[in-house]
Amino acid sequence: MEAEMRKPEHGINKNLASSSSSGLWYIACNFTFCRSTDDVLAAWGLIMSASSVRLPLGSWLLQAAGYLLGCTLLHNASCIWGDMCDVEFDKQGERTKVRPIACGLVSMTGAGILFLVHCLLCVLLLSFAGNAALWVGLLGLFFVDLPYPLSKRWTDWPQIWLGVATTWGLPVTWVSMTGFMDWNLIPVLFVAGVCWTIYYDTIYACQDRRDDVKSGVRSTAVLFGDNVRAMLAVVAAVFVLCLAYAGVLNGNGPMYFLITVVGTAAHLVWQLVTADFDCDADCWRMFARNSDIGYITVAGMLCDYCLRMNV
Repeated sequence: MEAEMRKPEHGINKNLASSSSSGLWYIACNFTFCRSTDDVLAAWGLIMSASSVRLPLGSWLLQAAGYLLGCTLLHNASCIWGDMCDVEFDKQGERTKVRPIACGLVSMTGAGILFLVHCLLCVLLLSFAGNAALWVGLLGLFFVDLPYPLSKRWTDWPQIWLGVATTWGLPVTWVSMTGFMDWNLIPVLFVAGVCWTIYYDTIYACQDRRDDVKSGVRSTAVLFGDNVRAMLAVVAAVFVLCLAYAGVLNGNGPMYFLITVVGTAAHLVWQLVTADFDCDADCWRMFARNSDIGYITVAGMLCDYCLRMNV
């Protein structure tokens, strides 16, 4: 249900099931040590803003370390909250019924405590980012992140809501780094982040299409049906065009366009040509390969920033 670059679902070790503390440790490990797009999308804001205002490398590294921790905590909280909201749906899915809450390894109370701890730590970290970043972050937490899992009950496009949620770190980091909101550039990058999320989360959701139809879960994977490849091609094209336009608006150099734009486009073409959207294993493999897109986009932005700063 919640994509967010999780590890694949595994069978539960029955020896863990007898211990609530072991269950909490399991869920924390399952969510923490994974690749989260929250980190990548926040990194877009960190790097592009630093490049725009010529922020010294030392100051940037300090900010980046704090946001890496904050995004990881927020990612964990989102996964836990999503599993709490989706527990009844997860029990009906062949792949999702082994999740810690759905299988009874972790109680709702234990998961709720872990969720609140993560949220409090996120707010604590945000308090050091400045008042503007704090309020933008809180707005996203309460009005975007929390309602997201419920969107699958009333819209065929929950991936858009997820895209807004995962991309929300971008304006937070930008405001924190610069003290202002660039209303020309941020919306373009934001649309890029939303499109990328729709793209990879639709691939993720293709694993569960049969179960989702039975249980009444709505998603773009169900909506697109046999046209999923063509629809994802359109979404991918908008994603790449937005990356290119953002580079123009920010005055980025050739390395950004070569790596971030062309590299991303090439990888997406390869995915769309080779993916088998009717094979669950291939959907998982292709979904996981979208972490490569994150590395590619960030690599191009970092190269451009370092060249600007003569690092």
